[in-house]
Amino acid sequence: MGRSVVIIGGGPAGLTAAHELCKAGVRPVVLERGRSVGGLARTEVRAGFRFDIGGHRFYTKSETAAEIWREVLPARDFPRRSRLSRIHYKGRFFHYPLRASSMLFSLGPVEGLLILLSYLRARLFPFESERTFEEWVTNRFGRRLYRAFFKTYTEKVWGIPCGEINADWASQRIRGLSLAVAVRDIFRRKRAGDDGALAKTLINEFNYPRLGPGMMWEAMADSVRERGGTVRLGASVERINLRGGSVESVEVETEGRGEILRGTDFISSMPMRELVRKLSPAPPARVSEAAERLRYRDFLTVVLVVNRRDLFPDNWIYIHDPGVRLGRVQNFKNWSADMVPDASKTCLGLEYFCFEGDGLWAMRDEELIELGKRELQHLGLARAEEVEDGTVLRVPKAYPVYDSTYRESLETLRDFFAGVPNLQLVGRNGMHRYNNQDHSMLTAVLAARNILGESHDLWHVNADAAYHEERDGDAHALKAVAATQPAVPERIQSPLPAAAVEYET
Repeated sequence: MGRSVVIIGGGPAGLTAAHELCKAGVRPVVLERGRSVGGLARTEVRAGFRFDIGGHRFYTKSETAAEIWREVLPARDFPRRSRLSRIHYKGRFFHYPLRASSMLFSLGPVEGLLILLSYLRARLFPFESERTFEEWVTNRFGRRLYRAFFKTYTEKVWGIPCGEINADWASQRIRGLSLAVAVRDIFRRKRAGDDGALAKTLINEFNYPRLGPGMMWEAMADSVRERGGTVRLGASVERINLRGGSVESVEVETEGRGEILRGTDFISSMPMRELVRKLSPAPPARVSEAAERLRYRDFLTVVLVVNRRDLFPDNWIYIHDPGVRLGRVQNFKNWSADMVPDASKTCLGLEYFCFEGDGLWAMRDEELIELGKRELQHLGLARAEEVEDGTVLRVPKAYPVYDSTYRESLETLRDFFAGVPNLQLVGRNGMHRYNNQDHSMLTAVLAARNILGESHDLWHVNADAAYHEERDGDAHALKAVAATQPAVPERIQSPLPAAAVEYET
């Protein structure tokens, strides 16, 4: 075929595209700016303790994604895990995704009655527009439950009021779940047994690499290299040169040395705003302005080693307490015992959501570690004196923000990049979509197949709910993105209909 493919980004999307191309005999070059592959799904190591950048469950109803995972990691390194995640609110624990039995009974009969009355009022007098996250959730759960279990945590994550978050994000992340569904689930569970008839969207198990998610992507990078592809670390793309409406080359800097890489085809998973800034010549002003309006939420993890064998059984806990800045706590030992080299200790990841350059982001590591210890003790999860080591990891652009202007900006950018025929955008930041690993992988698979001669519109991935709701719906979902498919009325689709508010990085 004579295809020369350059892939920008060595995360799940970029590596999956390379993996797919290598199987077809194409030898792509993957350029990863960081010192390791995996992007937001990499695994870091300190003194033998392994930790993730947020939680990364390997769960999918896409057979395409599942098959790739099985190709890359043997079953012994990719075991099945039970999932336990809870909300910490007012000193109590509540199952998450929300279970009506846990929620209503734990809050007491009076509060439970007020929640039900609030829900009935929302059903009788709903918001008609559902333009914002607040309106969307209130219509399905009632204002009282929205304030208790959605508002505080969501505003911690995004740093903006729920009334300014686009309803697209809610319909993407909470699709199929409401108070009525949660209440019905009580009776379904009673009929089928406690682990029987959960709603499809409430996921209780997942796979997880034995040494963390980075193990998957490191193995995939090795597979790409073994098949003749190239994966370069520390390779920063500084400029993307356009000629005649197509990408001609990229200028790369590695350890202070610059070079130019030419290609016939290019795939990018770098943040869209950054991609536009690197184009040469610069695009029209309206395109640059649209890119600058895209916003991102940044993220940092305070990793603490606690001198105690067991702290709590959860994989992770959502912290809804407004009295602390902490948003979520990961217990890496409960994801995989092999993440912790000393079984007598526990390694926690305390997650804080921030904007790059703000007060949290600018705090010294020592200050953040002390903050984490104080808040951990305040919540009753561990004593500060039990913490014997800590480190801090900052992650820029972890979450694409769905604010009130993102749809218009994304529409402008999609129109522009549609006119660059040999450049395809994939993955979370590449497409400015808050998605999970399997969705990023599917966009990459289809991008590779486009280079191999097929014709798919990547923006229609997940337009069909069968992708996530039916195990055998994968082939149907892939067909649904063919370019011959009639255009859907709503050009910006709400991607990946997921179970509930799962803030995975």
